[in-house]
Amino acid sequence: MENHMLAANNLILAAWKSFIATGEYDGADVRQEIARSWLRSFKVGVDPYKTVHYHSLAAQSLNKVRSAKRELIKVATPFMEKLYQFVKGTDFVVVLTDENGYILEMFGDEDALRNPIALDFFSGACWSEQVMGTNAIGTALLLGEPIQVSGAEHFCQKHHRLTCSSAPIFDATGQITAVLNMSGASDKSHLHTLGMVVAAADAVMGQLRIQQKNYELMLINNRLTNFFNAVSDGVIIVDKGEVVVELNPAAQNMLGKADKVVGIPVKQLFEYRTSVKHKVLSIHESYNEVEIMVCMKNGLCNCLVSGMPILQEQGAIIGGIIIIRPIKQVQNLIQRLSGYSASLQFSDIIGESLEIREAVRLATLSATNASNILLQGESGTGKEIFAQAIHNLSPQYTGPFIALNCGAIPRELIGSELFGYEEGAFTGARRGGKPGKFELASGGTLFLDEIGDMPLEQQTALLRVIQEKKVTRIGGDKMLPVQVRLICASNKNLVEEVAKGTFRQDLFYRLNVIAITIPPLRQRKQDISLLFNHFLEKLGTDWGRKFSAQPLVIEYLAEYSWPGNVRELQNVVERAASLAENGNITVKHLPAEICPPNFSAAVHSEVVPSFQCREQRQKFAKGLEKDRILSLLNQYAGNVSKVARELGISRKTLYNKMHAYAIEN
Repeated sequence: MENHMLAANNLILAAWKSFIATGEYDGADVRQEIARSWLRSFKVGVDPYKTVHYHSLAAQSLNKVRSAKRELIKVATPFMEKLYQFVKGTDFVVVLTDENGYILEMFGDEDALRNPIALDFFSGACWSEQVMGTNAIGTALLLGEPIQVSGAEHFCQKHHRLTCSSAPIFDATGQITAVLNMSGASDKSHLHTLGMVVAAADAVMGQLRIQQKNYELMLINNRLTNFFNAVSDGVIIVDKGEVVVELNPAAQNMLGKADKVVGIPVKQLFEYRTSVKHKVLSIHESYNEVEIMVCMKNGLCNCLVSGMPILQEQGAIIGGIIIIRPIKQVQNLIQRLSGYSASLQFSDIIGESLEIREAVRLATLSATNASNILLQGESGTGKEIFAQAIHNLSPQYTGPFIALNCGAIPRELIGSELFGYEEGAFTGARRGGKPGKFELASGGTLFLDEIGDMPLEQQTALLRVIQEKKVTRIGGDKMLPVQVRLICASNKNLVEEVAKGTFRQDLFYRLNVIAITIPPLRQRKQDISLLFNHFLEKLGTDWGRKFSAQPLVIEYLAEYSWPGNVRELQNVVERAASLAENGNITVKHLPAEICPPNFSAAVHSEVVPSFQCREQRQKFAKGLEKDRILSLLNQYAGNVSKVARELGISRKTLYNKMHAYAIEN
């Protein structure tokens, strides 16, 4: 065997000498991968007779590379030590390089390291093929597969006394990240040496894969833990016996500390008596957003509960996840997205009159407590502005602001709007039911406008909710706690309505804790010019135009009675601005009830009379208006509806003017 190996080495040596001399090789005594490596080494100019290893990493650069490969070295070191134990005392060295061929770690006897044939094995030395020519480390890097290079197969003559066995180490992406090598004297070459190196490299890669999986599992676990702790919904994990084993901080905030909840059957948290429609929830099947009562640390709470089983690979149920979302939390999100909020402040109330300032003072004082408030005033005086301003100054300002006009809803629907209903409560009821305004307003303010128009039967239900602070949906049997600041408004005299029997006296006293009367516009005429300019300026901003008004316009606005109050004034301003082609508003742009058409024309004609005082102007205007009405009545044969339409006023306003002018039809 030894003679055969010696003869083979002699043939390879002869082939090497021929190649070095000519740069060509055409024999069959050398393996193809070795011959191709010789050719590559020759082309890049590797000196086959060099005696000094002149390419290595400086200490600082080596430390940087070792730091980047810290985990690889940590994993590979035990396997290198074990591999070294097999060749200890035989002058073999075990080497680990990076993907560029630089030695990072090495094991060997002192004698082996001092052996002249091993002088090129030191930390930081480069064994790439471009530097050292054909060698097991560099050639394995280029081929991407294990290889053994012995004796004269090395391109450099000084390595002909070596036998080297190397195997590449691949990372999780399939890229070479290192090479494991074992080198010794060529006369001790054995094929089993390469097999040992390959096995050790595979073991290193296996450990790296395990480490990578552990790292990935750690990342997944951290992400799930962060999600579990950060999600705003309450999350409960139960075992296969439906006993609570873990809950997230949100669930602890709802249900109590973990030590008080963990270990109890989860069914103890659910109040199933509240709904006969839903069967007892179980982890054996998934369910989504079932509305039930949950026993919170502060009492029962209406919640949406979802759940799903946790299955092992074989499909057996080993536990479950239950998600609890208080309906109030869902409603708050809906309210933010649907505009159930108050945007107006007391600073939005325009006026300097004593009457309006007194109303604002009372409203400001009452905003800081939770007492019920009754806003009284004619239509269009701005009762909802006051209600929103009170809400925004109250302790409930972060909660929803829900407004409901009791006069705009059919009497048979008011109950469902206020209190909500369960699924199937009546024909046409929405699937899944619907929360009422009291539920939606919980934690905030409920503004009931035109409360005087509420039917008596609903007044009774409203009184009960106010007294008990709980609401029951139509068709349901569970009482939901609600914390609502109630603000009511009416353009009717509720004292008179109580006397007539159309409004409950006990409800009136419940609502009339703090009464605020908002004055009509005719009682604060000094605010008309302020309001007019405010609305005109806002229109100019919205429309991108500049407006101005004739002084005479303000005078006529101040003389008008304003039955529609501030709302009517705002409409008049918008109408006038729309008609003013050049942005200059004159009396001709005012409605007929404020400035009669004939008088408006007279004011802009050349024959307009000269008035010494306002009274004369008013008398003249009234005379023109009376003549206009008489003329139209004659033209339309007494048809009041057509006359009112021609004048642009309501029938009621026309009748009032006819009565004032003593016109009989």
